[in-house]
Amino acid sequence: MNQSKMQNKIQKGKTNIIGVTGGVGAGKSTVLKYINDNYNCKVVYSDDVANEIKKKGYPAYDELVRVLGQEILGDDGEIDKAKMANAIFKDAKKLEKVNKILHPAVNTFIINIIDEERLRNRIDFVFVEAALLIENGYKNIVDELWYIYADEDTRRDRLKDTRSYSDEKIDGIFAQQLDDETYRLNADFVIDNSKDLEAASEQINKKLGEWRE
Repeated sequence: MNQSKMQNKIQKGKTNIIGVTGGVGAGKSTVLKYINDNYNCKVVYSDDVANEIKKKGYPAYDELVRVLGQEILGDDGEIDKAKMANAIFKDAKKLEKVNKILHPAVNTFIINIIDEERLRNRIDFVFVEAALLIENGYKNIVDELWYIYADEDTRRDRLKDTRSYSDEKIDGIFAQQLDDETYRLNADFVIDNSKDLEAASEQINKKLGEWRE
């Protein structure tokens, strides 16, 4: 049902916007690297945008320094990631203030990219990857929303192998994320990435084959 529902949402001759989400450890970056290498597209990672808008010269920089203080700055005057993390560690109120600064700023930055690429109409797709796509209302912005799925055991193994996370840390992260049912209810297309990249790429090419370079 999902695949047929979404087939008429993306079209030839325009820059289609696709939001990509899924739980931590689902392999979103691996899937998106394959897409980026094989299709005429731009991939926007919300984490990269968040790092960009924390730099000096962006409004978020001034607001974060105002909320968290000069102690989050490194010797170069830029926001130090570790110092900032330490400043909000176990402080729910500060974390909430930081999120209220970053989330709207990230959204604005990404929407500007989307508007620019739609106007240029030179590429087939803009893929926007973010953990909070659904929560932040991107379903109303993108043409389609894709869910990268992997079963819990696979995600857990990947997080242990690639990030050396403990079971306790993984449990905490999983508890904060949307459940599989919610992802599927909001998704136009689901990619099962529980196996290897070859299996995932077959699903992508079946969906987007006519656009493949």
